[in-house]
Amino acid sequence: MTIELDDDKARLDVARVHGWLAGSYWARGIAREQLQRQIAHSHCIGAYDADGQVGFARAITDYASFAWIDDVWVAEAARRQGIARRMVRWFFDHPEFTAVRRYALVTADAHGVYEDIGFHAPLRPARWMERLTPEFEARVRAST
Repeated sequence: MTIELDDDKARLDVARVHGWLAGSYWARGIAREQLQRQIAHSHCIGAYDADGQVGFARAITDYASFAWIDDVWVAEAARRQGIARRMVRWFFDHPEFTAVRRYALVTADAHGVYEDIGFHAPLRPARWMERLTPEFEARVRAST
């Protein structure tokens, strides 16, 4: 199977991406309008085969020092072909991302996927902090 990666947002099948993410553990029930805002304010990439879109990922970034990789998804039928790794590496290799010094992401179940391409636990986890909305914090606490 030949997979093409493309960052043309006009090519994204937003309905398909919404279906994937609305059923994910990290964005369960996400409103389509929220996803559309996320896409508008992120650098997105789609993975495509002859039948259409089979993957999605996005980076929230300043293009100068930091990028947060988020919403990496590969359709069930296209998994185990390295597509997720290819999409994340695409950001590493893209000329607009050459100055980025730190990439971050969060995963509950794909550590091995990302360790294979250089991700690891934070070197100084005591320095990392986060602020969650009360609703999201309750959801996160309930899932641990």
